[in-house]
Amino acid sequence: MSLSLKIPLVGLVVLLAACRSDPIHYHTLLPAQPAPGTRDGASMQIEQVSVPPQVDRTQMVIREGNSGLAILETEWWGATLSDELQSALVDQLSGSSSGRKLTLRVDVLRFDSVPGQYALIDAKWRLRTAVPEETSLPLSCRTTLQTPSGATIDELVLAHQNNVKRLAAAISQAARNPSGGCPAMN
Repeated sequence: MSLSLKIPLVGLVVLLAACRSDPIHYHTLLPAQPAPGTRDGASMQIEQVSVPPQVDRTQMVIREGNSGLAILETEWWGATLSDELQSALVDQLSGSSSGRKLTLRVDVLRFDSVPGQYALIDAKWRLRTAVPEETSLPLSCRTTLQTPSGATIDELVLAHQNNVKRLAAAISQAARNPSGGCPAMN
């Protein structure tokens, strides 16, 4: 093969190699095993779930150092983070029945992902009922949960799933006994 053909061929191979992209990995806040309990889902309706705009995207966002954020181009949520969180809460809360029709609003103030260290969720949430004479509702609470995480993205996602499960447990506890106030989390 002549040198004049080798140079364009090598250039084509280099160009094709540069166009190759790593596969995208999708993650979810829904645990592999559904939440135990009845599946009526009728007692609590999720009105809204909001998360900070910096992390409300399909690509995962992790903290780097004290002030940096990194968007992981090959690690994605199955939907936007707010939709993932809402789906996970619906799953976790579908078995909780308080006998009343309740609505839930969740405003996430912080959703931090630090591989090898922790997953954190800091959320304000409000339960209210359609029955005006119910004196114990609305109930507004703030819950901050942090779970240690391993170094891999899968371990980080599992830590976030644990936080969502614990948040749902706090909401369920408040729904069953709203006069008890906001549940203390350990």
